[in-house]
This record gives sequence, structure tokens and C-alpha cells, in this order.
Amino acid sequence: MNISLSGDVARAIRDSFARQGLMTTMDARIDDLHAGRVVLSMPITSVISQQHGFAHAGASFALGDSAAGYAALSMMPPDSEVLTIEMKINLIAPAAGHRLIAEGEVIRSGRRLSVVRATVLAEDATGERKATAILQGTMIPA
Repeated sequence: MNISLSGDVARAIRDSFARQGLMTTMDARIDDLHAGRVVLSMPITSVISQQHGFAHAGASFALGDSAAGYAALSMMPPDSEVLTIEMKINLIAPAAGHRLIAEGEVIRSGRRLSVVRATVLAEDATGERKATAILQGTMIPA
């Protein structure tokens, strides 16, 4: 179920995202924004590739961490910011295709800590998607 965010919360998340130099460098964008769920994407280009032509695991991690972090932020009080305490990644397939998509979601939003996860998918030219990484971590208000 997708629960809409208030305009102020959505605007704060979009403003925060726009201040991330790494996401700007990798041409990442917000595709979907709901309470407890955020979807980000970026093109797979030479800027984020590794020596075999796949998206680098670091790009997958950064996109998944940001998607999960903003999902956590969407559940926090207004005027909050968020920091990652820890994040684990399992790389399950090469990230081959035209675009990376990270679907971040909150597993549990507590009073102080939020447990989050993200699935990173690679999308090919036909629109077919394949899971390439799974992240799980913990976020805290900054």
C-alpha cells in the first residue's frame, strides 16, 4: 500500500536529495516517493561502470543506501535528517543494462532507529528488470 506524503515532507526529501553531490554526479533521480517507500534510479553509463561494463557495486550501494535512507526519512518527524548507522549489501547478479533502480523501504520505524532495506535492479533496453543487489541497514535521525 502506498501512503502519500504531505507536501512539506515530500518537498524536504526532494530538497535534501538535490543537495547530494554524489547523486547529482551519477544523474540519479527520485522516481517514486511515499511514506516508508522511495524509488530512485540512475542511468548505467561509463561514469558508474566497472572494468567489465557493469554498473559498479559502489554505485549500486550508493543508490540503495539513499533509497533506503529517504524511505526512513519519510517516516521521521518534520525537520529531521537521516544518517546510516550500518548497511549490508549482497550482490546477487551483475548490474548489466541501461538503468539502475533502487526500491527502498522501511521494515520497522522505531522511536530512534529505523530498520530499512533496498532492492537494486538493473533494467535493460526492453524494460525487463533483474535484481542485482539487496541491502539491509539501520538509520538514525541526524
